[in-house]
Amino acid sequence: MGRMIASQLTARFPSGMTSLAVLLHVEQQTGSYGAAGLVLAATSIGQAVAGPVTSRWMGVWGMRRVITLTALVCTLAVLALGVLPLNVPGYMAFGMLAGLSTPPIQSAVRTIYPKLVNSSQLTPLFSLDASLQEIIWILAPVVITLVSTQVGTTEGLLLVAIILVLGCGWFIAAPELGRVRIPRSRRSLGKVLLKPPVMLATVIGFLLIGACSAVEVGVVAAFDHGSLEAGLVLAIFAVGSLVGGLSFGHIPIGPWAIARRMLILTVGLTLTMFALNIFWLGGALLIAGLGIAPALAVLFAITTASVKFSETAEAFGWAGTGQLIGAAAGSAIAGFLVDGTGGPQGAYLAAVLFAIVGVIVSIAFVRYLPDLRDRDPSPYPDTEPVTTITPT
Repeated sequence: MGRMIASQLTARFPSGMTSLAVLLHVEQQTGSYGAAGLVLAATSIGQAVAGPVTSRWMGVWGMRRVITLTALVCTLAVLALGVLPLNVPGYMAFGMLAGLSTPPIQSAVRTIYPKLVNSSQLTPLFSLDASLQEIIWILAPVVITLVSTQVGTTEGLLLVAIILVLGCGWFIAAPELGRVRIPRSRRSLGKVLLKPPVMLATVIGFLLIGACSAVEVGVVAAFDHGSLEAGLVLAIFAVGSLVGGLSFGHIPIGPWAIARRMLILTVGLTLTMFALNIFWLGGALLIAGLGIAPALAVLFAITTASVKFSETAEAFGWAGTGQLIGAAAGSAIAGFLVDGTGGPQGAYLAAVLFAIVGVIVSIAFVRYLPDLRDRDPSPYPDTEPVTTITPT
């Protein structure tokens, strides 16, 4: 189990590096943050489109084949961004290709988890996974910033490609990928979203990550872009999530679980509106962070418990797409509000509004959320008609 968790975290580590590496490289090559923003938008669109599709492919061709192919294409696209003399449309094209070929590691590993542990261990495992992924968001931006600014932006993208190859190679080599076979889904693409818990997990994930992205814009606006204070405050935010996931991961999940966790996030974010010094913001975001990993763990669990095993990868693909769109929307809205208000309060207001809507949605549709306190959170088994021969 430890090897599986470590390998998938390594394979996903580039996800915390790529956007910043592309931003720094394209800005340096073109002299325009606007151009860099267009390239990042193309990359995000590619990721959002690819999530459900490549996840579903794993049920057709197998996890190893899909992850190997996507990792190869993604690596080549990242290398092209780093070494080819491109214009803005060229950067956008390779950025979208990198997004479209992002390996579906999250969908794969969260599909595997229910087959590795018994039902009583699944919810704590999801919480541990959600907590440990904060390591990516703490370390990855620091690493890529140091390499890109101190060595070079081309070297930064080369580092992303190297980690992508090594991490995906380690994950692909895991024996669990050979033992777990995702059955081919018999439903058309997107039908899994008609299940209310899956739709709610996607929508609430959109709002949760939207709030977190708005916070990042607010922190950057409150301090200098590359300042130590901004990095420390964002690290405290991630540490709060890590602590929350490790502390609350064992609590059984009832229908009101997501509302309570989103409320913790909302309270902490509301406190950011009262002062902008590093100590107040750090304390407020520490409180807010306590709700993030536990909330994500609930979203993972209700998704798994609401679908057939053959649908889990696609369901997590849609959830990932919702979170990607939320990240883009949160950043964009926060940015406009910062410009409109002339200060970071606009970004924190956006974060609070995202979180409040998340609480409202969690409460308004609570009857559609499964009660997993006395129920196996594993996915439903796939069943097929069995042909029987009767004597004549």
